Amino acid sequence: MHRQDSIERLQALQNAILESIARGETLAAVMTSLCERVEALAPGVVCSVVAVDGDFRLRPLAAPSLPRAYGEAIDGIPIGPRVGSCGTAIYCKEPVEVTDIASDPYWEGYRELALPLGLRACWSSPIAAGDGRVVGSFAFYYREMRGATPLERRIVETCVHLCAIAIEHEEVTARSHRLAYFDTLTGLPNRARFNEAIAQATSRPASRFGLMLIDIDHLKAVNDTMGHAVGDRLIETVGSRLAAAVPDGAAFRIGGDEFAVLLPGCDRAMRLRAMAGSILAAMNAPVDCEGTTLVPSVTIGAVLAGQDGADSVTLRQNADFALYHAKETRRGGYVRFKGGLRTSMTRRIQTIRTVDDALGAGRLVPYYQPILRLDSREVVGVEALARLRLDDGRVVAAGEFQDALLDPKLGYRISSQMLAAVAADMAQWLREGTPIPYVGLNVSSADFHKGDLAPRIVRAFERAQVPLEHLVVEITEQVIMGGRRDGIARTMAALRERGILFALDDFGTGFASLTHLLDFPVDTIKIDRSFIAGLEDCAKNGAIVEALIGIASRLGMRIVAEGIENESQARRLMAMGCRLGQGYHYSRPMPAETVAAFVGSFARSVPLAMPRPAATAA
Repeated sequence: MHRQDSIERLQALQNAILESIARGETLAAVMTSLCERVEALAPGVVCSVVAVDGDFRLRPLAAPSLPRAYGEAIDGIPIGPRVGSCGTAIYCKEPVEVTDIASDPYWEGYRELALPLGLRACWSSPIAAGDGRVVGSFAFYYREMRGATPLERRIVETCVHLCAIAIEHEEVTARSHRLAYFDTLTGLPNRARFNEAIAQATSRPASRFGLMLIDIDHLKAVNDTMGHAVGDRLIETVGSRLAAAVPDGAAFRIGGDEFAVLLPGCDRAMRLRAMAGSILAAMNAPVDCEGTTLVPSVTIGAVLAGQDGADSVTLRQNADFALYHAKETRRGGYVRFKGGLRTSMTRRIQTIRTVDDALGAGRLVPYYQPILRLDSREVVGVEALARLRLDDGRVVAAGEFQDALLDPKLGYRISSQMLAAVAADMAQWLREGTPIPYVGLNVSSADFHKGDLAPRIVRAFERAQVPLEHLVVEITEQVIMGGRRDGIARTMAALRERGILFALDDFGTGFASLTHLLDFPVDTIKIDRSFIAGLEDCAKNGAIVEALIGIASRLGMRIVAEGIENESQARRLMAMGCRLGQGYHYSRPMPAETVAAFVGSFARSVPLAMPRPAATAA
């Protein structure tokens, strides 16, 4: 071939391949086109291109004139110093020209693959990326024992460069795709890929599939108390266990602590529940996170397409409703969507909006219910209860906005506003000489999760110039169980050092109540109203109340009976040894401005400091 003609044909080949790359054709298609054009340019040549993967194994890209079986035979072979021409060229990072496959030691163990195909010689050149990495090899096979011609050497020089461009372009494209569609921490498909997948699933008529939304429990607490490195390790572990528990490609990470699972063909609630059980079981094993041992916990909400919605928006909303409900009622468990959840969640959202508006307008006010000695009716303290003043002027109790109290942000804001208002009211009573020894104030799980409860209380009372010993912080067993026990215990210890006492509210309605008395430093037990209500009609209630009074006495704790409705209940409690109580029999909660008059109508000589217990729980 005339030299000028060969140069022009090489230029045309180069232009064609570069255009194919620019058009975004697949790497396999570009390499196949390159081989076919080279073989047309250099008759007698059999052309092939192989890549090398991250494990340094050969991965055939193109060899249009060789049988498929040949590519399958070399696929996955590790590179090395005697792995044919291609494996050796990549390993040594230099061209390997073998003129006699039958006798050359480079082909020992592999010549049986080539010789039956009539291949007698092979010249392979490494393909180097711009950063120096060898990413593959470009090879000429010959059906006779010979070396390369000058034209073939020019072709190889051009083609090796084109192969490097094509392979690097593929790497960049794959990397960009991975960044766009895969989460870097877990390796799972991300929110963008999930959006595409659920859109595709719902675009098919009468499509049937299951959707699960999954949250890691208490991730924020882990990040806040142990650091983000531990949190990331926890996320990574949950992601890998989730991927192993569900079919390939079904798991997605769609947010910080949020995952999703799409189950094509799942149209039965039983199968959905079974998969949820497998996921929950997969999380049970402990994991070492930066030296800290944790047991991952997740909560799952789920829907079935066709039964719980048809379009992606409705399905995702309903799965969200199920997840939120699960987190409130069955944390660490599974809930499938039911029709009533949408109504209840919509009502909750409206309640949250109403409370948020009221907080912004300063319409949250404390009401106070007196706590009295049952024998003398002397007021020994009051419990501060949150009330909401609505736009129409009505004042509603916490029961009407209970849903909002479950929202951590609102719970924190409510506590902050109550702290400031209660401190101001206590300051006013002290100035007036109203004998109220202490005020009990309820705090939520959100107050402990934030980690700043102690300094918030101190600041509020210092501003109002009220001694801290006039405050009793009331917590419920749900607060204890909803947070990190060591963090709660540390906060309680810090407040007790300041002279603040603690009361365990609604006692008897939570889990493992007696163990809480051993683990947490409470000074007062408040028996839940549900036990008092059945005191006269149910012998078991009486036995439980009497036992609790005895336990509190032996532990050096006060006991307060809640929800006393009549004199008969009061007399029965006194006979059992209970000294303190509160309830509608004595007074409903009242605004701050009427407290002084109420207190004045009872006993006239009450000590200004709440009597301390003989001993406290450690």
